Amino acid sequence: MKRLCLLLTLPLFPLLSTHAHAASTDAQPALRASTCSVRGLMDDIRRGLGSGSPSYQRYLRTLLREAAVTLPDAELRDAFARETDPVMAEHLAAALVARAEREADTQAMDVVAQRALHDADPSVRAATLRAMRRTSALERTGDLYERMVRDESPQVRQEAATNLIEDNAHVYAGQYGPAADTAVTAAVASTDPAVTARILDNLSTEKISAESADRITSLLRSDDASVRKAAVNALGGVPAEQMQGARESLLAMYREETDEGVRKALLQSVAQLGFEGAIPDLQRLRAMDPRLAQEADAWIQVLGMGLQEWSLLLREKQRLQQAP
Repeated sequence: MKRLCLLLTLPLFPLLSTHAHAASTDAQPALRASTCSVRGLMDDIRRGLGSGSPSYQRYLRTLLREAAVTLPDAELRDAFARETDPVMAEHLAAALVARAEREADTQAMDVVAQRALHDADPSVRAATLRAMRRTSALERTGDLYERMVRDESPQVRQEAATNLIEDNAHVYAGQYGPAADTAVTAAVASTDPAVTARILDNLSTEKISAESADRITSLLRSDDASVRKAAVNALGGVPAEQMQGARESLLAMYREETDEGVRKALLQSVAQLGFEGAIPDLQRLRAMDPRLAQEADAWIQVLGMGLQEWSLLLREKQRLQQAP
Protein backbone atom coordinates (compact mmCIF):
# COMPACT_ATOMS: atom_id res chain seq x y z
CA MET A 1 0.00 0.00 0.00
CA LYS A 2 1.42 3.39 -1.01
CA ARG A 3 1.74 6.09 1.60
CA LEU A 4 1.19 9.75 0.89
CA CYS A 5 4.47 11.69 0.92
CA LEU A 6 4.04 14.80 3.04
CA LEU A 7 6.53 16.73 0.95
CA LEU A 8 6.27 18.79 -2.19
CA THR A 9 8.24 17.56 -5.16
CA LEU A 10 9.82 19.96 -7.61
CA PRO A 11 9.68 19.54 -11.40
CA LEU A 12 12.57 17.47 -12.67
CA PHE A 13 13.98 19.87 -15.24
CA PRO A 14 16.70 22.54 -15.21
CA LEU A 15 15.96 25.91 -13.75
CA LEU A 16 14.44 28.44 -16.11
CA SER A 17 16.71 31.03 -17.67
CA THR A 18 16.81 34.48 -16.13
CA HIS A 19 14.59 35.96 -18.85
CA ALA A 20 12.08 33.16 -18.68
CA HIS A 21 11.99 33.43 -14.92
CA ALA A 22 11.41 37.18 -15.08
CA ALA A 23 8.55 36.68 -17.49
CA SER A 24 6.84 34.24 -15.17
CA THR A 25 7.20 35.95 -11.79
CA ASP A 26 3.44 36.15 -11.41
CA ALA A 27 2.90 32.48 -12.08
CA GLN A 28 2.73 30.25 -9.02
CA PRO A 29 4.36 26.81 -9.30
CA ALA A 30 1.84 24.04 -9.49
CA LEU A 31 1.90 21.74 -6.49
CA ARG A 32 1.35 18.07 -7.05
CA ALA A 33 0.76 15.25 -4.65
CA SER A 34 3.30 12.47 -4.65
CA THR A 35 3.39 9.01 -3.20
CA CYS A 36 6.51 7.93 -1.36
CA SER A 37 8.26 4.97 -2.90
CA VAL A 38 11.93 4.11 -2.81
CA ARG A 39 12.06 3.40 -6.53
CA GLY A 40 10.35 6.68 -7.41
CA LEU A 41 12.61 8.75 -5.20
CA MET A 42 15.72 6.99 -6.47
CA ASP A 43 14.68 7.60 -10.08
CA ASP A 44 14.23 11.28 -9.23
CA ILE A 45 17.68 11.41 -7.64
CA ARG A 46 19.36 9.70 -10.58
CA ARG A 47 17.81 12.21 -12.96
CA GLY A 48 18.68 15.03 -10.60
CA LEU A 49 22.33 14.05 -10.51
CA GLY A 50 22.48 14.84 -14.21
CA SER A 51 20.97 18.29 -13.75
CA GLY A 52 24.31 19.95 -12.98
CA SER A 53 22.75 21.91 -10.11
CA PRO A 54 24.36 21.24 -6.70
CA SER A 55 21.44 22.97 -4.98
CA TYR A 56 18.94 20.72 -6.70
CA GLN A 57 21.00 17.66 -5.83
CA ARG A 58 21.07 18.72 -2.17
CA TYR A 59 17.32 19.20 -2.32
CA LEU A 60 16.84 15.65 -3.57
CA ARG A 61 19.03 14.25 -0.81
CA THR A 62 17.03 16.20 1.75
CA LEU A 63 13.80 14.98 0.18
CA LEU A 64 14.86 11.36 0.56
CA ARG A 65 15.96 11.87 4.17
CA GLU A 66 12.71 13.61 5.07
CA ALA A 67 10.64 10.98 3.32
CA ALA A 68 12.58 8.14 4.95
CA VAL A 69 10.18 7.72 7.86
CA THR A 70 7.31 7.04 5.45
CA LEU A 71 9.15 4.51 3.29
CA PRO A 72 8.64 0.74 3.65
CA ASP A 73 11.47 -0.75 5.73
CA ALA A 74 12.11 -3.80 3.58
CA GLU A 75 12.03 -1.84 0.33
CA LEU A 76 14.55 0.73 1.57
CA ARG A 77 16.90 -1.88 3.01
CA ASP A 78 16.75 -3.98 -0.17
CA ALA A 79 17.49 -0.97 -2.34
CA PHE A 80 20.48 -0.10 -0.15
CA ALA A 81 21.80 -3.66 -0.23
CA ARG A 82 21.58 -3.83 -4.03
CA GLU A 83 22.98 -0.39 -4.84
CA THR A 84 26.56 -0.37 -6.12
CA ASP A 85 26.91 3.26 -7.19
CA PRO A 86 28.67 5.11 -4.32
CA VAL A 87 26.62 8.29 -4.71
CA MET A 88 23.31 6.46 -4.68
CA ALA A 89 24.46 4.21 -1.83
CA GLU A 90 25.26 7.33 0.19
CA HIS A 91 21.75 8.71 -0.42
CA LEU A 92 20.13 5.46 0.68
CA ALA A 93 22.41 5.12 3.69
CA ALA A 94 21.49 8.67 4.71
CA ALA A 95 17.81 7.72 4.53
CA LEU A 96 18.38 4.70 6.76
CA VAL A 97 20.33 6.81 9.23
CA ALA A 98 17.47 9.31 9.29
CA ARG A 99 15.05 6.50 10.10
CA ALA A 100 17.25 5.37 12.99
CA GLU A 101 17.57 8.87 14.41
CA ARG A 102 13.82 9.35 14.32
CA GLU A 103 13.22 5.98 15.97
CA ALA A 104 11.37 4.70 12.89
CA ASP A 105 13.80 1.79 12.60
CA THR A 106 16.16 1.32 15.52
CA GLN A 107 18.24 -1.27 13.65
CA ALA A 108 18.80 0.84 10.52
CA MET A 109 22.08 2.32 11.79
CA ASP A 110 23.45 -1.21 12.22
CA VAL A 111 22.60 -1.99 8.60
CA VAL A 112 24.57 1.04 7.45
CA ALA A 113 27.50 0.31 9.76
CA GLN A 114 27.79 -3.27 8.53
CA ARG A 115 28.05 -2.14 4.93
CA ALA A 116 30.64 0.47 5.86
CA LEU A 117 32.68 -2.31 7.42
CA HIS A 118 32.27 -5.08 4.89
CA ASP A 119 31.47 -3.80 1.38
CA ALA A 120 34.11 -4.90 -1.11
CA ASP A 121 34.23 -1.48 -2.80
CA PRO A 122 36.20 1.11 -0.80
CA SER A 123 34.29 3.90 -2.56
CA VAL A 124 31.02 2.50 -1.22
CA ARG A 125 32.51 2.06 2.26
CA ALA A 126 33.63 5.69 2.21
CA ALA A 127 30.26 6.90 0.89
CA THR A 128 28.40 4.96 3.57
CA LEU A 129 30.57 6.56 6.25
CA ARG A 130 29.80 10.01 4.87
CA ALA A 131 26.09 9.27 5.29
CA MET A 132 26.65 8.92 9.04
CA ARG A 133 28.44 12.26 9.41
CA ARG A 134 27.03 14.78 11.90
CA THR A 135 24.58 12.23 13.28
CA SER A 136 24.33 10.13 16.44
CA ALA A 137 26.37 7.33 14.87
CA LEU A 138 29.15 7.68 17.46
CA GLU A 139 26.70 6.59 20.16
CA ARG A 140 25.03 3.82 18.17
CA THR A 141 27.77 1.91 16.36
CA GLY A 142 30.06 0.50 19.07
CA ASP A 143 33.64 0.08 17.90
CA LEU A 144 32.87 1.00 14.27
CA TYR A 145 35.31 3.90 14.10
CA GLU A 146 38.06 2.05 15.89
CA ARG A 147 37.81 -0.50 13.08
CA MET A 148 37.31 1.95 10.22
CA VAL A 149 40.52 3.89 10.96
CA ARG A 150 42.34 0.61 10.28
CA ASP A 151 40.62 0.07 6.92
CA GLU A 152 42.96 -0.90 4.09
CA SER A 153 41.77 2.10 2.05
CA PRO A 154 43.33 5.52 2.84
CA GLN A 155 40.11 7.15 1.58
CA VAL A 156 38.01 5.23 4.07
CA ARG A 157 40.40 5.97 6.93
CA GLN A 158 40.24 9.68 6.19
CA GLU A 159 36.43 9.65 5.95
CA ALA A 160 36.31 7.98 9.36
CA ALA A 161 38.61 10.68 10.76
CA THR A 162 36.40 13.40 9.28
CA ASN A 163 33.31 11.88 10.90
CA LEU A 164 34.97 11.77 14.30
CA ILE A 165 36.14 15.37 14.04
CA GLU A 166 32.88 16.82 12.70
CA ASP A 167 30.62 14.83 15.02
CA ASN A 168 32.54 15.98 18.07
CA ALA A 169 32.57 19.58 16.88
CA HIS A 170 29.10 19.98 15.40
CA VAL A 171 26.92 17.39 17.13
CA TYR A 172 28.45 17.53 20.61
CA ALA A 173 30.23 20.94 20.50
CA GLY A 174 33.24 19.33 22.15
CA GLN A 175 31.29 18.96 25.39
CA TYR A 176 30.41 15.26 25.46
CA GLY A 177 33.15 13.17 27.00
CA PRO A 178 32.13 9.74 25.63
CA ALA A 179 32.18 11.05 22.05
CA ALA A 180 35.63 12.56 22.55
CA ASP A 181 36.80 9.31 24.18
CA THR A 182 35.60 7.38 21.10
CA ALA A 183 37.68 9.67 18.90
CA VAL A 184 40.76 9.25 21.10
CA THR A 185 40.37 5.46 21.11
CA ALA A 186 40.15 5.46 17.31
CA ALA A 187 43.14 7.79 16.95
CA VAL A 188 45.30 5.55 19.12
CA ALA A 189 44.06 2.39 17.36
CA SER A 190 44.96 3.75 13.93
CA THR A 191 48.22 2.65 12.33
CA ASP A 192 48.05 5.54 9.86
CA PRO A 193 50.02 8.48 11.32
CA ALA A 194 48.15 10.97 9.14
CA VAL A 195 44.81 9.79 10.55
CA THR A 196 46.01 9.76 14.16
CA ALA A 197 47.53 13.23 13.90
CA ARG A 198 44.51 14.68 12.11
CA ILE A 199 42.03 13.45 14.71
CA LEU A 200 44.05 14.67 17.69
CA ASP A 201 44.90 18.01 16.09
CA ASN A 202 41.20 18.76 15.55
CA LEU A 203 39.64 17.33 18.70
CA SER A 204 38.57 19.19 21.82
CA THR A 205 39.93 17.21 24.77
CA GLU A 206 38.46 19.28 27.59
CA LYS A 207 35.96 16.54 28.52
CA ILE A 208 38.00 13.38 27.97
CA SER A 209 38.43 10.69 30.62
CA ALA A 210 41.62 9.91 32.52
CA GLU A 211 41.96 6.74 30.41
CA SER A 212 41.87 8.79 27.22
CA ALA A 213 44.49 11.17 28.60
CA ASP A 214 46.72 8.16 29.32
CA ARG A 215 46.18 6.87 25.77
CA ILE A 216 47.22 10.21 24.31
CA THR A 217 50.25 10.32 26.61
CA SER A 218 51.36 6.96 25.21
CA LEU A 219 51.62 8.58 21.77
CA LEU A 220 54.31 10.97 23.00
CA ARG A 221 56.71 8.09 22.34
CA SER A 222 55.59 7.63 18.72
CA ASP A 223 58.28 7.35 16.06
CA ASP A 224 56.30 9.80 13.91
CA ALA A 225 56.89 13.48 14.69
CA SER A 226 53.44 14.51 13.43
CA VAL A 227 51.81 12.08 15.87
CA ARG A 228 53.96 13.29 18.76
CA LYS A 229 53.09 16.89 17.94
CA ALA A 230 49.36 16.14 17.71
CA ALA A 231 49.47 14.31 21.04
CA VAL A 232 51.23 17.29 22.62
CA ASN A 233 48.55 19.63 21.26
CA ALA A 234 45.77 17.37 22.56
CA LEU A 235 47.26 17.18 26.05
CA GLY A 236 47.30 20.94 26.28
CA GLY A 237 43.50 20.98 26.52
CA VAL A 238 42.80 18.14 28.98
CA PRO A 239 40.42 18.57 31.96
CA ALA A 240 41.71 20.00 35.22
CA GLU A 241 41.97 16.54 36.79
CA GLN A 242 44.53 15.48 34.17
CA MET A 243 46.49 18.72 33.92
CA GLN A 244 49.23 17.92 36.44
CA GLY A 245 50.03 14.56 34.89
CA ALA A 246 50.00 16.05 31.37
CA ARG A 247 52.28 18.88 32.46
CA GLU A 248 54.81 16.50 33.98
CA SER A 249 54.81 14.31 30.88
CA LEU A 250 55.34 17.28 28.56
CA LEU A 251 58.15 18.77 30.62
CA ALA A 252 59.93 15.41 30.73
CA MET A 253 59.44 14.98 26.98
CA TYR A 254 61.03 18.34 26.17
CA ARG A 255 64.41 17.19 27.43
CA GLU A 256 64.49 14.27 25.00
CA GLU A 257 62.64 15.71 21.99
CA THR A 258 64.80 16.71 19.03
CA ASP A 259 62.19 17.86 16.50
CA GLU A 260 61.87 21.66 16.50
CA GLY A 261 58.19 21.63 15.54
CA VAL A 262 57.32 19.26 18.36
CA ARG A 263 59.29 21.34 20.85
CA LYS A 264 57.43 24.45 19.72
CA ALA A 265 54.12 22.64 20.35
CA LEU A 266 55.41 21.61 23.77
CA LEU A 267 55.97 25.24 24.73
CA GLN A 268 52.40 26.09 23.76
CA SER A 269 50.83 23.19 25.64
CA VAL A 270 52.89 23.90 28.77
CA ALA A 271 51.63 27.49 28.56
CA GLN A 272 48.04 26.31 28.07
CA LEU A 273 48.19 23.97 31.05
CA GLY A 274 49.65 26.49 33.44
CA PHE A 275 48.82 29.99 32.22
CA GLU A 276 50.77 32.47 34.38
CA GLY A 277 51.97 29.63 36.59
CA ALA A 278 53.81 28.14 33.59
CA ILE A 279 56.27 31.04 33.35
CA PRO A 280 58.98 29.41 35.54
CA ASP A 281 58.73 26.19 33.48
CA LEU A 282 59.04 28.14 30.23
CA GLN A 283 62.06 30.02 31.53
CA ARG A 284 63.79 26.70 32.25
CA LEU A 285 62.83 25.26 28.85
CA ARG A 286 64.09 28.39 27.10
CA ALA A 287 67.66 27.60 28.06
CA MET A 288 67.50 24.09 26.56
CA ASP A 289 67.01 25.11 22.92
CA PRO A 290 68.38 28.44 21.63
CA ARG A 291 66.41 27.93 18.40
CA LEU A 292 63.17 28.49 20.34
CA ALA A 293 64.31 31.21 22.72
CA GLN A 294 62.20 33.80 20.89
CA GLU A 295 59.15 31.53 21.01
CA ALA A 296 59.58 30.93 24.73
CA ASP A 297 60.05 34.67 25.33
CA ALA A 298 56.80 35.41 23.49
CA TRP A 299 54.87 32.99 25.69
CA ILE A 300 56.46 34.35 28.85
CA GLN A 301 55.56 37.91 27.88
CA VAL A 302 51.95 37.06 26.97
CA LEU A 303 51.36 34.95 30.07
CA GLY A 304 52.64 37.83 32.18
CA MET A 305 49.62 39.88 31.06
CA GLY A 306 47.43 37.87 33.42
CA LEU A 307 44.74 37.04 30.84
CA GLN A 308 42.42 34.22 31.89
CA GLU A 309 41.02 33.15 28.51
CA TRP A 310 43.10 30.90 26.28
CA SER A 311 41.67 32.44 23.12
CA LEU A 312 42.78 35.87 24.31
CA LEU A 313 46.28 34.59 25.04
CA LEU A 314 46.54 33.11 21.55
CA ARG A 315 45.36 36.36 20.01
CA GLU A 316 47.83 38.45 22.01
CA LYS A 317 50.71 36.16 21.15
CA GLN A 318 49.84 36.35 17.46
CA ARG A 319 49.61 40.13 17.67
CA LEU A 320 52.96 40.29 19.48
CA GLN A 321 54.77 38.19 16.89
CA GLN A 322 53.25 40.10 13.98
CA ALA A 323 54.24 43.49 15.36
CA PRO A 324 57.06 45.18 13.40
